[in-house]
Amino acid sequence: MNIVRRVVLRDHNLPPSILGFARRSFKSLKFPGGSLDSSDSPCLLHGIHVFHCSDEVGIVAKLSECIASRGGNILSADVFVPEMRKVFYSRSEFIFDPARWSRVQMDEDFSNLSNIFNAVKSVVRVPMLDPRYKIAILASKQDHCLFDLLYAWQEGKLPFNITSVISNHNRDPNSHVIRFLDRHEIPYHYLQTTQESKREEELLNLVHDTDFLVLARYMQVLSGNFLNRYGKDVINIHHGLLPSFKGGYPAKQAFDAGVKLIGATSHFVTEELDGGPIIEQMVDSVSHKDNLRSFIQKSQNLEKLCLAKAIKSYCELRVLPYGQTRTVVF
Repeated sequence: MNIVRRVVLRDHNLPPSILGFARRSFKSLKFPGGSLDSSDSPCLLHGIHVFHCSDEVGIVAKLSECIASRGGNILSADVFVPEMRKVFYSRSEFIFDPARWSRVQMDEDFSNLSNIFNAVKSVVRVPMLDPRYKIAILASKQDHCLFDLLYAWQEGKLPFNITSVISNHNRDPNSHVIRFLDRHEIPYHYLQTTQESKREEELLNLVHDTDFLVLARYMQVLSGNFLNRYGKDVINIHHGLLPSFKGGYPAKQAFDAGVKLIGATSHFVTEELDGGPIIEQMVDSVSHKDNLRSFIQKSQNLEKLCLAKAIKSYCELRVLPYGQTRTVVF
């Protein structure tokens, strides 16, 4: 059983002064930084902080104090401490007044907190102030995941900017993808690959200034050398429910196996084929009435939803590494 920390105050056997404090709303509490009622300041901003360190007493208190001492107010906080492991994970969302807590000061405050607990990871983001993530999307011939991401980006549903789309498939200039990219002035790079040359040196040059990569049904294996030199996260969508049906044609593998559930898996890319830590999985039911075509159609619908959700979770700092093969997703 995993440990989730909660504080519960019951009415019986507690002094009236404690009960009165417990029943007060957060907005009625007075912090050193002053009140954070929205009527005091019309320009409150939203921040997100994630923390990963060795577990010890007092981490939650220090995190709360860090935010409250600058007049901030925590809206939500998730904490995860695995059973039998002295590891602490947290994700907090808070509001603050930038006139009272500057972005530079915020970085300094959370950096000091990180040093106190020797944190493995401490990241703070203010979406309204910080630059959007820059990504490149890699895709092969199939368009369904690629175009779904492009449309979601156009509608403002995914918080990133697309620096380029890169493919080992040469699309027609009149195709809907190329017309979309031209309209939004997003570069399209065609890198023809062969068994002898995966064009990874050129690929590295194209993506060096991105924050992470998305493989939207990119049917090429990225080498360990590429992953090490790129040095940042790569998110893939696999059209199967990992760890089953790895490799090529997972829908046919599932169909031949007579499964009753099919799925899609979004995961981080590692040197092990389809073996990276899983971020998101989605499933749909199938039956003896389904043929291979309906298997594939259901799979493609899942792939689009699963990849978009994984990317959104990643951009919202909901995804943290948990050991070598797992993730914590708040």
